[in-house]
Amino acid sequence: MAHEALLAAIGTRVRARRESQGLSRRQLSEKSGISERFLAQLEAGTGNISLRRFADLAIALGMSPADLLAGTTPRSRGSGIIALLGVRGAGKSTVGALLAVRYSIPFIEVDHAIERSAGLSLGEIFEMHGEGYYRRLEKEELSRLLGEPRSIVLATGGSIVNDRENYSMLLAGACTVWLKAAPEDHWNRVLEQGDARPMAKNPHAFAELRALLAAREPLYANAHHIIDTRGCSVEEVVSAVSEAIAGEFGGEESQDVGQSATIAPSMGESREQ
Repeated sequence: MAHEALLAAIGTRVRARRESQGLSRRQLSEKSGISERFLAQLEAGTGNISLRRFADLAIALGMSPADLLAGTTPRSRGSGIIALLGVRGAGKSTVGALLAVRYSIPFIEVDHAIERSAGLSLGEIFEMHGEGYYRRLEKEELSRLLGEPRSIVLATGGSIVNDRENYSMLLAGACTVWLKAAPEDHWNRVLEQGDARPMAKNPHAFAELRALLAAREPLYANAHHIIDTRGCSVEEVVSAVSEAIAGEFGGEESQDVGQSATIAPSMGESREQ
């Protein structure tokens, strides 16, 4: 998966550099001697390029091979990037924000970063451009965030596990934690926030949520750590995550979280489950 993450990061870098120079894929192909088909595969993160061809591509983009590669190498665990996983209602926003306070580091919701990058809400992204565009933005934001030198806590979109490339990149570049909960927990936490959308005009919504969780559980289980949040307070979950990720930051916590409370993630989490 580290190999796949590196290829995905290189593809993102090549595409971004090409577009910044106003080059079409055909023009880059002519300058580098690499076929358009292979360039398309490379930018999609599936092209396994040789060192000689990589050097040709870098020169065609006006860069040295080292410059083109810089920042694409996946960060190893222990680098201080923590990524929380789970379906909507897992508590990623609540727990992530408190973890960030505990370690005095930034907390970033990936979907919010995607919205800022696109200048559109998630609903508008899916309605106007579709899932493929969302996945492309997700890959770009992950590549940027995982390449940052600082420690951060990330709350990922619930459906990231459905995209093999993006999930591989995340697993290779961050310490991942699945906030596991029962379907009833996810359902009740959303409703406790006053959001009745899950059941609106859909009498089968809960059954669909149960099926969604069952389908994704084997994927979420690839996370480095699994924290069962059933019957736990926020404080207990944050403490459990802190214990699991001990050593990721190379230092002690800066402060404790506040009073115990029931997990009730903010509805600023992704509209996608």
